[in-house]
Amino acid sequence: MTTESTPGMAGAGDGSRSDLLGIIESRLDRQSFQDHHWTGSFWDYLDICENKPEVLRNAYQRAFDAILAHGFEKYKLFKRECVRYHFFSDPFGEGADGIYGLDFALMRLVDFFRSAAEGYGTDKRILLLHGPVGSSKSTIARLLKKGMEAYSRTPEGALYSFSWLLDDRCEVSASPDNPREAQKEHPFPSPMHEDPIVLIPQPARQAILDRFNAKFSPAHHGGRLRSAGEPDPFSRKIFEDLMAFYDGDWKKVMDHVRVRRIILSEKNRVGIGTFQPKDEKNQDSTELTGDINYRKIAQYGSDSDPRAFNFDGELNIANRGVCEFIEVLKLDVAFLYDLLGASQEHTIKPKKFAQTNIDEVIIGHTNEPEYKRLQSNEMMEAFRDRTIKIDIPYNIRLDDEIKIYQKDFGPQKVRGFHIAPHTLEVAAMWAVLTRLEEPKKAGLTLLQKLKLYNGRSVTGFTEDSVKELKEEAPREGMNGISPRYVQDKVSNALVSPQALAEKTVNPFMVINELEAGMSHHSLLTDEELKKRYRELLAVVKDEYEDIIKGEVQRAISADEEAIKRLCANYIENVRAYTQKERVQNKYTGRDEEPDERLMRSIEEKIDIPESRKDDFRQEIMNYIGALALDGKKFEYNTNARLYKALELKLFEDSRDTIKLKNLVSSVVDDETQQKIDVVKQRLIKQFGYNDVSATDVLNYVASIFARGDSKGS
Repeated sequence: MTTESTPGMAGAGDGSRSDLLGIIESRLDRQSFQDHHWTGSFWDYLDICENKPEVLRNAYQRAFDAILAHGFEKYKLFKRECVRYHFFSDPFGEGADGIYGLDFALMRLVDFFRSAAEGYGTDKRILLLHGPVGSSKSTIARLLKKGMEAYSRTPEGALYSFSWLLDDRCEVSASPDNPREAQKEHPFPSPMHEDPIVLIPQPARQAILDRFNAKFSPAHHGGRLRSAGEPDPFSRKIFEDLMAFYDGDWKKVMDHVRVRRIILSEKNRVGIGTFQPKDEKNQDSTELTGDINYRKIAQYGSDSDPRAFNFDGELNIANRGVCEFIEVLKLDVAFLYDLLGASQEHTIKPKKFAQTNIDEVIIGHTNEPEYKRLQSNEMMEAFRDRTIKIDIPYNIRLDDEIKIYQKDFGPQKVRGFHIAPHTLEVAAMWAVLTRLEEPKKAGLTLLQKLKLYNGRSVTGFTEDSVKELKEEAPREGMNGISPRYVQDKVSNALVSPQALAEKTVNPFMVINELEAGMSHHSLLTDEELKKRYRELLAVVKDEYEDIIKGEVQRAISADEEAIKRLCANYIENVRAYTQKERVQNKYTGRDEEPDERLMRSIEEKIDIPESRKDDFRQEIMNYIGALALDGKKFEYNTNARLYKALELKLFEDSRDTIKLKNLVSSVVDDETQQKIDVVKQRLIKQFGYNDVSATDVLNYVASIFARGDSKGS
């Protein structure tokens, strides 16, 4: 059965199709496509080099410029100058692979590239990222590959390769129309995406490079353009055959060269390679350096003809860019031998061919057990000597760890779910605590150390204390719980029956998941360590209780008019006390002594001892006087310390009137319920709770007070 649409319906469909086509076309950049697929003659390319000599940069110079192209910012951390490079926030992937809190490690990484770009020797080394599982080693390597791809698409990052124009058999044969000219019918690309500059013979190439260097003024380094070595075996054979055909006329040979712009791409295997080790029986070093194409041996008559060879190993195709080695120290020894020459001499040895030049960044990553095995293996001394190790630790700053989980469990990722305030914070707090070493300073707890690292003030300790703490624990962050474990447990909490029913996840649900998961943690086999981690969960739980008690206190005492009145009353009594005057009672009209009981009830909330009350009161009056001299008015919330004391005092006064303990009772009178509802709305509005999580917090805090636990209240 067929259904015919009416003309009106057809018209509507055409309009909808036109709208869809408009949306698609508006997001396509035809000019960029044409730029990215530019082709020209060898002479056109020399003109480009004359005007933009930076197209001749090597892989390390290009990588360093790609990082710096996104800018950076300087700041101070732990009394040290620190630089945050925006490249590692993943600007080309909308932050999907953004890295948080590893600025010191990333500074060392960028210094490696800076040195290599200058040609100081690190360009002859393998970059080895070393750290615990889940510390972002793979992410850093992935960012470098993505960043190089993105940079090659920009005008500043443009780079070029070439193809040979020959007959359809990839041979140098005379044209039927002109026996003195070779055929130029079919393009055969350079298999290793080489720079066309390699086609200039060595005696002339350095002079050309000197000319280009005179105009080369890189923005971020002082490196010079250097010779790119010799062509690969395939291009060298074609070049020699054409030189023989044209009786040494190099200009005629270059007429067979078609230069094209290339875009680095891992998917297209252009300039970006990735090698992952397999079991030893299935490993073959030809995966790195290419292998014979047996189908073409019959065509070309020899397995040593470069046209019968596939130059498609990872080190071949990664030429001009980056080659990543996943778990590099799991590689078979034969593979590591290939890496020795690739790093030091920038050459590889394809089967049956001479040493072949490569220009690429070789980056590997490994974990601690594998690296220890390398150190103990005397046979691997040459490999150790050719690597530069950069430690990639876990985060030890709470705010940075929280950002990792916000990226995965933020509002955009968990739509329809409410993540209660502090849920991700308590998970991050526990993760960071497992990575910190116990402080050697007397009177400093591990939790206080975490707060100091996070930029919070702790009585009796300064920024110098933080610096000392860092120096006494140089390997801090190299052990502990991986962010992946925490992410898995937060995910478990999100799909739990309680979360699915209430569409809400709270800190206690996550804490329970973190604790339960330790019994089955594949990397956590030490019972003593499990015990320590459970004790740290108890520390986190206590800290969370203090946080929510403080929020409930602030919600209860959030009556602005009441706190203003309390503040005015306190200041009036303090002024009279310091001036040795009396205060008029507004009810009786009589002059009375300042209300010592009121003043002390407020001051005790912020631990002002009896012996220091006079000093504190004088400080407050001096503070008010200094504000007045500057033309500023003192408000109840101007002085943070006094404001906290006023909040706590008001909470204490209000707590009994709203009968918070009655929340755990089955019977609550209407008046109390109204007051509780007001507090709940304040929690929702001021602290980000929803109705379910606000009720949970009030019930929990009420249960604390019901059992007589007044800590922090």
